[in-house]
Amino acid sequence: MSIGVFDSGVGGLSVHHVLVDRLPRADFIYLADQAHTPYGGRTGAEIVELTRAGCERLFDKGASLVILACNTASAIALRRLQHDWLPGYRKALGRPVNVLGIIVPTIEAATGLPWQHEAERRGETIEKLDLLGIFCTPATAASRVYEIEIDKRREDVAVFCEPCPELAGLIEKGAGAVELAMVVERHVEALRARLGRHPDRAILGCTHYEIVADMFRAALPPGTPLIHQPKATADAIEAYLARHPEYDPGTGGTRRFLTTGTPGLQSGLVETFWGAPLVFDAA
Repeated sequence: MSIGVFDSGVGGLSVHHVLVDRLPRADFIYLADQAHTPYGGRTGAEIVELTRAGCERLFDKGASLVILACNTASAIALRRLQHDWLPGYRKALGRPVNVLGIIVPTIEAATGLPWQHEAERRGETIEKLDLLGIFCTPATAASRVYEIEIDKRREDVAVFCEPCPELAGLIEKGAGAVELAMVVERHVEALRARLGRHPDRAILGCTHYEIVADMFRAALPPGTPLIHQPKATADAIEAYLARHPEYDPGTGGTRRFLTTGTPGLQSGLVETFWGAPLVFDAA
């Protein structure tokens, strides 16, 4: 058995990297759906079907738990798959399997509250709002998942999404640092112009953006806290596995990297981020 990590492309490696460090004995299979990346501009129905197909591939290859290391898939597809597809698939497969996302642990980290918590509405005046910026794909922004779920828990946090439609695709293609930095700076400035000031904190709400996190740090005011999804996700998955021994992560420490796109070496940008050459096999 193993843990599957799924993303539309290489962005989920940011989550995978931290999971591997946290669970070194576990067996991991990473699947990048590079034949269909990016997901951010696709319809909801397309995202659900592509995510379902990716999860099924990983379960067929022995995963007991699949982590959607993709905000777009987590925002658009996760709930529908858990409710409409997974129960029947689990029964047909005849073993425990589950699919988890990265948005729940991110919101827990952003609010400092457990997912089950909902704020009491007292109608009191909020003296100081905490402005939280979310840099994300258009599909994640359109879902409004961050605004809705954070507002349920914290009245003193105001969430503003800044869709970055081209950024994930540029990272996938291994664009140069100068081009990427210009795009990041443009979106940080667009959010600042909308708010009238920079956000107090920010979430890189697409796992691709962790690969260029240093560019976001440079574009934002010094010291602006970034909420990192990989760490929040690893914390949550480690705790989940401790509570659910029925999901077997394996003990061999194997690592497999698969792609629906062109197999072989990934871009120099990905190699720099990963810290070593990374070769993907055909899915």
